[in-house]
Amino acid sequence: MRRAASVLAACVLLALAPAGCGSDNEGDSGAPGVVATGPASSVPATRVPGVSGNVPVNPTPRPRSGTVAVAALGDSITAGTPLYDPDPDVRKQIGDDLDERSQWEYWFTAAHPRYEIRNCGVNGERTDEIARRLQTCAAGAKVLVVQGGINDIAQGRSVEDAARNLRVMYAAGKKLGLDVYGVEVLPWNNGYPQAAPLVTRLNTLLRAAAKAEGVTVFPWYAALEDPENRGRMRAELTIEGNHPTVAGYKKLAEAMELP
Repeated sequence: MRRAASVLAACVLLALAPAGCGSDNEGDSGAPGVVATGPASSVPATRVPGVSGNVPVNPTPRPRSGTVAVAALGDSITAGTPLYDPDPDVRKQIGDDLDERSQWEYWFTAAHPRYEIRNCGVNGERTDEIARRLQTCAAGAKVLVVQGGINDIAQGRSVEDAARNLRVMYAAGKKLGLDVYGVEVLPWNNGYPQAAPLVTRLNTLLRAAAKAEGVTVFPWYAALEDPENRGRMRAELTIEGNHPTVAGYKKLAEAMELP
């Protein structure tokens, strides 16, 4: 098992296609209910060979003097959907509704200005697709925050495979010398009730994977779950049943503590 994990980690570090990392299906990035136009950070988008679409990451990051560079790697929840996105083309599509507060990165840096967060969120990506961008996103960073998994569920993928991909990313980040952190998958109102046990199962598996790699996982699920409607986000904290409101993203930031 350890040898298999190290082989997968090496695969991520080489930025191979998903087929080389134990997945032989690309899948589309338009999972119903999970993929939406969204917002994220002010980092310019660039095109990375082998990855479709614009990747919101600066390949040669230059953090401000005295700041701690954090790479935030994930899907639309990292990007800040539906009111923000790190891709300037997506931000143009959002138009007048654009709101930079619609991302956990905004709230975290507002409360902790010594951090400079690079938003590498891409709407609709599964964990295997997110893994392909790890090395580029993490270049020059000290801290890596890994988020993902809901699109695997939305696209009918195995939660065991998703947890395995997350563990690979945890291990790969540590191999790069980064302080690595994970986050829980959020409740998915529009997928309820069918998706609820899958989300719970994936969170159990990813916490076990993180523990095995010595990685802290932030309690995002609990931060947004409705205590009176278990398995769903509180109504006031989700904008359309898939993604958090501005207040919801603030709650996610408050549930985090970086070194």
